[in-house]
Amino acid sequence: MGIAENKQVVMAFYAAAARGDMDHCFSLLADDIRWTNIGTTKLSGTYHGKQALVEQLLGPLFAQLKNGITTTVENLIAEDDLVVAQTVGSAETHAGVPYNNAYCQVMRISDGQIAEVKEYFDTQLAARVFGPH
Repeated sequence: MGIAENKQVVMAFYAAAARGDMDHCFSLLADDIRWTNIGTTKLSGTYHGKQALVEQLLGPLFAQLKNGITTTVENLIAEDDLVVAQTVGSAETHAGVPYNNAYCQVMRISDGQIAEVKEYFDTQLAARVFGPH
């Protein structure tokens, strides 16, 4: 796949998430995805495979949020099999605490799926909202 197609995979991922179509969203992730959140927060670490990603990161995170995270893509930059997405997310916890963060996700695309993600974000904000590690 070329750069334009790789960017389309990433945009399709965000669009599916935005409309709540998690089946399509997860179909764009490779079964053996490797997702790394930088830092030392409760959300940080490397998650191997879709099941680990859901059980160890997404499930615990979204259980604390009223309505998930609304994500806006600000920029997509691509080269070879990498797509870098600069995004902003807006959310609120069940306790009414806002969680509005900026992200930079470096994604590797393989065979039309997101195979690897390395996510950078304000870890101090995440620790303040979700508690220390």
